[in-house]
Amino acid sequence: MKLYEIKEMTSDELVKRIEEEEKNLVDLRFSHELKQLNNTAKLKLAKKDIARMKTILVERERAAQQSSKEGANS
Repeated sequence: MKLYEIKEMTSDELVKRIEEEEKNLVDLRFSHELKQLNNTAKLKLAKKDIARMKTILVERERAAQQSSKEGANS
């Protein structure tokens, strides 16, 4: 998933997508343990996608906190 696609999503969509990707990651790990996963690069890609989405969520939370602090100081 590309970064611009993630940034276009709302925070609620991101939370749902993170949950889906984490379930997918569990399934991929299970398949890998059973020697059924042919493309092991999918594990790495899934982890990176989850990390990107979580990073965007944290950035949005910090931006919201920063704007609320600036509003309180004015």
